[in-house]
Amino acid sequence: MQTIVIQQPGGAEVLQVREQAIPQPAAHEVLIKVQAAGVNRPDVLLRQGKYGGSGDVSGVVPGLEIAGTVERCGANVTRWQPGDAVCALLAAGGYAEYAVVDARHCLPVPAGWSMTEAASLPETVFTVWHNVFQRGALQPGETLLVHGGSSGIGITAIQLAQALGSKVATTVGSIAKAQACQALGATWAINYKEADFEEVLRPEGVDVVLDMIGGDYTPKNLRLLKDDGRLVFINAMHGGQLETNALDIMRGRLTITGSTLRPRSADFKATLAAEVEKHVWPLLAAGKFRPVIYRTFPLAEAAAAHRLLESSEHIGKIVLEVGARKE
Repeated sequence: MQTIVIQQPGGAEVLQVREQAIPQPAAHEVLIKVQAAGVNRPDVLLRQGKYGGSGDVSGVVPGLEIAGTVERCGANVTRWQPGDAVCALLAAGGYAEYAVVDARHCLPVPAGWSMTEAASLPETVFTVWHNVFQRGALQPGETLLVHGGSSGIGITAIQLAQALGSKVATTVGSIAKAQACQALGATWAINYKEADFEEVLRPEGVDVVLDMIGGDYTPKNLRLLKDDGRLVFINAMHGGQLETNALDIMRGRLTITGSTLRPRSADFKATLAAEVEKHVWPLLAAGKFRPVIYRTFPLAEAAAAHRLLESSEHIGKIVLEVGARKE
């Protein structure tokens, strides 16, 4: 089968096509014939050797989310059958024509969704559900601030929060991105190149911040939080060092938390998958969440997909279409 392998830590050029044997599922796993694989920021960090706890990434096949059909089931798998259309969360291995996955980490492809669209779901939906609604405990009527609103995480957080009765503010880098976020349900879409998000949102305040920026955004985020507000980190692109006043946190009864999904246990991810299916899949069926696919690439052009992701030009998700070979 064709795969994309990280030759050694580095730039997008280290992603190389390699033929490998089709993996065989263990008793608790399914073998999926991959039709599409989502491209995510953690894939870039893994490729660079910067993803926490990743170790030596040479020879690793990246890819955290896929969609396709079940090809074979392990002996202990009861829910799925060959031919079932599923999307799935992986720790790695998605940039390939076949992948093995813990059967508990698979969910049915939503009715009416293409495989390309379904492949855009698992990593971002699992991340947002855990960080915004579980760790951040966002409630109906509260206000969420999500930075990077046009990213895969951003479009997911906007739509889920709005669908569940919360107001959403977001930061973006262009007028086009602001318009896209407002079309998805954001009340405020603040172009950080033209306005200070803290000044714009100070009269409103926010209850939860989903932050992938860190650095100089952190004190602004904390000042915007209402009493009992929650700041949730999922990345720190501007740096991880925090400079804040503990007394301010005490006075506002603020919570600072965060998480990374990839290193979590298989049992944790299985529980999270069940929660996502219970709470999010009905929203998909009701049309309250729509896919936003910016561009697709053939599997062999994974390097170009990474370069586009790193440019931050995209609005929504970038997806590899497996089997789509450039003529």
